[in-house]
Amino acid sequence: MLEQHELFHSSDDRTVSEPDRSNKLTIRVEGKALETTEVFAAYWRFAAERQQIFAKRLKGTNDPALTDDSVLCMYRFTNSYRASDRVSQFLLRNVIWNSKQEWSDEDVFYRTLLFKLFNKIDTWEALEREVGELTWARYDFGKLDTFLSRRQASAKRNYSAAYIMPSAGTAFGHKSKHANHLRLLEWMIAEDYPRRLRNCQNMGQAFDLMIAAPSVGPFLAYQFVTDINYSTLTSFSEMEFVKAGPGALDGIAKCFKSTNGVSPEAIIKHVALHQDRYFDLFEIDFPSLWGRPLQLIDCQNLFCETSKYARVAFPKVDGSSGRTRIKQKFAPAGRLPLPFYPPDWGLNEKINIELGKV
Repeated sequence: MLEQHELFHSSDDRTVSEPDRSNKLTIRVEGKALETTEVFAAYWRFAAERQQIFAKRLKGTNDPALTDDSVLCMYRFTNSYRASDRVSQFLLRNVIWNSKQEWSDEDVFYRTLLFKLFNKIDTWEALEREVGELTWARYDFGKLDTFLSRRQASAKRNYSAAYIMPSAGTAFGHKSKHANHLRLLEWMIAEDYPRRLRNCQNMGQAFDLMIAAPSVGPFLAYQFVTDINYSTLTSFSEMEFVKAGPGALDGIAKCFKSTNGVSPEAIIKHVALHQDRYFDLFEIDFPSLWGRPLQLIDCQNLFCETSKYARVAFPKVDGSSGRTRIKQKFAPAGRLPLPFYPPDWGLNEKINIELGKV
């Protein structure tokens, strides 16, 4: 795998035009010229402004002064870095890197997938209150199924609305989605997924393993591999592999007049590897994550968020989804707690030094 600085000297690097007055330019990816729309410049401005908002909230700012961008003021968007989002932070602190003990590989896998199948903090906390510590040794399908069915019957949501989970009913035969997902988790552990993931040589191999599970498609497989990679079970670089989700495909369609046959994954890799150059081209000061550049997963997510942003900021630019509105409104919930990231990223000590006394 080429490092970022090596690819800045590739042939692609010499064929990026200067942006015109409308912030459009022509770039070359895999030898093919791609003409951008004005949304491509907005992609980079969005990344910087959303990261600025995150930094300000960490320091206690919690009012309209967070940003001058009216769209960002009004609507909710995820962070520029995926791991900074509220749900990812809960996963890191409370599920994977819970300070009470060190988890076995089976427990790390079980806890991570149990949380991510629902992707909802309230559901995890309710399960903990009901059955106690969530470990594989204490797993009981009947207890979890009964409890989740009661919650559903009382009109409580077990699942996050962040993305649609397939029901897995064809594979496991239960009427309720949560029962099928519990069976899916059982199946994965019976198929020795924790050990097999640890033995994967790269993220691509781990992705292939995850997508082989019943009902797990490309988008979920990539999300699950990324989440598991926050643990000690795997330690892949986030620059090794990427898979574009539906939102990213829509964002890419809005950023380019035509992709000219170039795969969405190649485009995501291009922008990740050349991010410094694009920030310079558009004269944007990007506040990185304590020195960590945007990774492939972050750039993938940013295309998805730019797709949403463009619905309001650039309503005449068509994408591939046909969506025209943003549903969730932004309401600051106070100062953010100190973030925590996988220890092998080397960020936590820097954060504690910079923000521990703020």
